[in-house]
Amino acid sequence: MTQTTTRPNMAQQALVLLSVCLAAAAMPLTFTGPAVALPVIGRALGGSPIALNWVTNAFMLTFGSSLMAAGALADAYGRKRVFLVGVGAFVVLSMALAVAPDILWFDLGRAAQGVAAAAAFSSGMAALAQEFDGPARIRAFSIVGTSFGVGLAFGPIASGLMIDAFGWRSIFGLVVALAVLAFALGMRALRESRDPEAGGLDWSGAISFTLGLALFTYGVLLAPERGWTEPTVMGLLAGAVALFIAFGVIERRVARPMLDLTLFRYPRFVGVQLLAAAPAYAFVVLLILLPVRFIGIEGLSEIAAGRLMIALSAPLLVLPIAAGLLTRWFSPATICGVGLLIAALGLFWLSRISTGGESMGVVLPMVLIGTGISLPWGLMDGLAVSVVPKERAGMATGIFSTTRVAGEGVALAVVSAVLSALTAGHLAAGGAAANAGAAAQRLVTGDLAGATAATPQIGQAMLLQGYGAAFTTLLLMLCAVTVVTAIVVFVFLGRGMEQASEPAEKTEERLCASQA
Repeated sequence: MTQTTTRPNMAQQALVLLSVCLAAAAMPLTFTGPAVALPVIGRALGGSPIALNWVTNAFMLTFGSSLMAAGALADAYGRKRVFLVGVGAFVVLSMALAVAPDILWFDLGRAAQGVAAAAAFSSGMAALAQEFDGPARIRAFSIVGTSFGVGLAFGPIASGLMIDAFGWRSIFGLVVALAVLAFALGMRALRESRDPEAGGLDWSGAISFTLGLALFTYGVLLAPERGWTEPTVMGLLAGAVALFIAFGVIERRVARPMLDLTLFRYPRFVGVQLLAAAPAYAFVVLLILLPVRFIGIEGLSEIAAGRLMIALSAPLLVLPIAAGLLTRWFSPATICGVGLLIAALGLFWLSRISTGGESMGVVLPMVLIGTGISLPWGLMDGLAVSVVPKERAGMATGIFSTTRVAGEGVALAVVSAVLSALTAGHLAAGGAAANAGAAAQRLVTGDLAGATAATPQIGQAMLLQGYGAAFTTLLLMLCAVTVVTAIVVFVFLGRGMEQASEPAEKTEERLCASQA
């Protein structure tokens, strides 16, 4: 049994939930804000296209790769302790980013901020699993999902307004305010709890996984500039494969693994992980790519782009809670599968909207994408916790959140590389073969002026046409992947529902026996 103090009253539970919700609302602001500000950050701090890509990827990479380790730390050393340390560090680093002198320090600060965010998020979600049981837990996780949606929905417009009024460095002000409130409430209301069977952090597993993910993401980011067969790129990707293999070997041998690989034998657990990755390419990459397109390519203001982005994220304000209520009549497999198919339909519709056309034409397909993603969004965290014993809730949220956020970082790197390659191909076909790669990288980061300077022989109209055609192809690819994921998630989540708790219990028995 998890070590805790006496059960809290309803008022204390509400304060715990509010603390975690405030932290959850702050997280999406840390990548939607810089996405909206990316063109102006590039002008202010300079940097190559790769350096500007790391403004977003540095946070997502360290956030995603640290979540499992953070969850294990929370289980071993105390969820409240890790939550407060994580939120406190998040506040300090967010303030430091506001005064970063150049792009190198900014990217390094983003990487450190991701580690702090991972500690806050994993421990906060694990703490909620100790405070609530049964239907109350499902509702609590749905509310957290809605809080995350609030950050996504209002992050772009809030960032646009602050950039317009106070400059890009002000985008971290709201993040700091929410995190400070989360820290204060957590200090007062959270009870300390830990897993008494935890034996400390699996350091070898944590290091091999984190380095493997870092090498893979860096290799994918370098590929558009240097080519997939360039020795450095191939070396990075080969190193990533070797480290992931080493991670698998380590996790099978340690008594208390950070990631219990035996859970992947069960269809429902695999379905939950696939569900965790789905929003990465059906939704999250658009939170980064669309503001760059609206501001850097189509010439909209930050405020106008922020207003458009509300269409994508606004459904997350309501529908995650509604999805929790729908479980009274429909299975999670049905809700999640239908939601992903709706998102795929929205992606297809958005692909029909040409770049540079009427800006309001993108609103309805963006609403459809957001609606589709919102249905599984409110169920995902609760499903993740349901597949392992309560005492290992930190591991469960760590695995699930790692799959989700690491998937987002990897998806963004891969999608950016694909968009760059597609754009370069169209530009080369249009007569800019010599500088097509350099121009494409500039376009992907929203630097239309830089792309025009790199290819004066074809003009801005051809650049926009090439980028638009590439964006259309990319959206169709994302649509196809989302449809396949919807089918697989529906099948896997629908299997083994009665057995879901039994494997987790047997897994825990096996782990305890190996320690005895």
